Amino acid sequence: MKILVSDKFSQEGLQILEQTEGITLNYQPGLSPDQLLAAIVDADALIVRSGTHLTEAVYQAANKLKVVGRAGVGTDNMDIEAANRKGVIVMHTPFGSTTTAAEHTLAMILALARQIPAACQSTKTGHWESDHFLGVEVAGKTLGVVGAGKIGRMVIEKARALKMHTIVYDPYLAMETVRMLGAEQVEREELLSRSDFLTFHTPLNADTANFIDAETLAMLKPGCRIINCATGGLIDELALAEAIETGQVAGAAIDVFSKEPPSADNPLLALEQVICTPHLRTATKDAQVNVTVQITRQVIDFLQRGIIVNAVNVPSISADLLATLRPYIDLAERLGSFQAQIYAKGLIEARLEFSGTVTNFPVEPLTMAALKGLLTPMVGPEVNYINAPHLARERQIRVTETRSQRTEGFASMIRMTVVGSKGEHSVCGALFGKQDFRIVRVDDCNVEGIPIGHMLVLFNEDRPGIIGFIGQVLGDANVNIAGMNLSRQAINGLAVSLINVDSRIPDEVMERLRAHPHIPDAYQIIL
Repeated sequence: MKILVSDKFSQEGLQILEQTEGITLNYQPGLSPDQLLAAIVDADALIVRSGTHLTEAVYQAANKLKVVGRAGVGTDNMDIEAANRKGVIVMHTPFGSTTTAAEHTLAMILALARQIPAACQSTKTGHWESDHFLGVEVAGKTLGVVGAGKIGRMVIEKARALKMHTIVYDPYLAMETVRMLGAEQVEREELLSRSDFLTFHTPLNADTANFIDAETLAMLKPGCRIINCATGGLIDELALAEAIETGQVAGAAIDVFSKEPPSADNPLLALEQVICTPHLRTATKDAQVNVTVQITRQVIDFLQRGIIVNAVNVPSISADLLATLRPYIDLAERLGSFQAQIYAKGLIEARLEFSGTVTNFPVEPLTMAALKGLLTPMVGPEVNYINAPHLARERQIRVTETRSQRTEGFASMIRMTVVGSKGEHSVCGALFGKQDFRIVRVDDCNVEGIPIGHMLVLFNEDRPGIIGFIGQVLGDANVNIAGMNLSRQAINGLAVSLINVDSRIPDEVMERLRAHPHIPDAYQIIL
């Protein structure tokens, strides 16, 4: 079988491909888009890094392609939906660079504490200014950690070895889980007011975008130092620069920017108190070898033995069963994502109940899909169908699955119940035909919503004028309603509204909806 490698690859990974019996290596790094279309025609597998962009046209040109392997965690250079339509499995290597990323964070903390880059530059230009670069010790200081996933946990472990006290803000983790890490769980405001150093290890989503802005900067402990080696978009860079200039923030170490590479006029680049690196968090020889060797072995295992590891678009099942279960898998994942974006703070339990004809098939892949949907908004792109159960256990989330005969009028139904700091809540989904799936119940309310794209989920009191108010607010904001379903428990009781819209709803519009006296809760989710 032929494996095309279209990005620069470590010699160790190439050697495995060259020495594996039955594998023909076609190593062509740096292909142009047209050259890629020609080279992919007869390839059984494609291995890439971040340089190759896999579009719909690439998948259509591939006559034999079975699997794509990404040496790294991200898949933003791949059209996953196009891969699904073509039946191509997409794999990645979510943990191959965890140690490297954590070590870079610690290096940034120490360099920031002792002003090493600025002192180095001063010395090289002929100065000898030790008094000018007076640093601080990290021992005994409080390190605030936003997000305690795989990398965040390793940072906590290494910081404790440096005698730092670690506090964690991760609303998706139970308190006992944080305690087991040797850290202290705190709320957002306490994190900001107590941290001497503040580091980010969280994905970019609606809850974390501009986590650091003018408002939160004013809440910071004066003299705090900020480190971001996670992802761009977590920090309002203009506001951070102003806070450093005023002295509210002592300095920052930034490896990732909202725009990469950053514009020459980005004010952070001009400040001596700011350390900037060009997305180096995974840039070590060790990590590069690790991910290339790992993805090489994964692709070979799939081609030769049918073993699926770290797939982002399918659980580990046969191709024939996958074709049957695909709509159930999609539904289960969307139910998990729905729960995560509304209810999953402080999550301690997730229960999956399968009923009807779906119980004629193995339900384990559906549980994996539901957990992937549940964990991805919390953990980020490292979550896949294979490691989702492991990540759930790691976060002390108790998972159960049951089969039931109560279909409640549907041929097949999946019920997902979560228990967390917001109490116990359930959402049910059902299949209509072979491909059409819908949300049919939210807690005790029967609904019928299509879990696709942008959705507005409202919990409102059943009062006259509410529907008109919702339509008016969205209309004033030029947000088009694609579909609306409303349901209530009883006259004048609690109602649930599922509204599909064509675009993202601005934050100020969401606040206007929440301000209505008869709308206790309003959420914007993306499925």
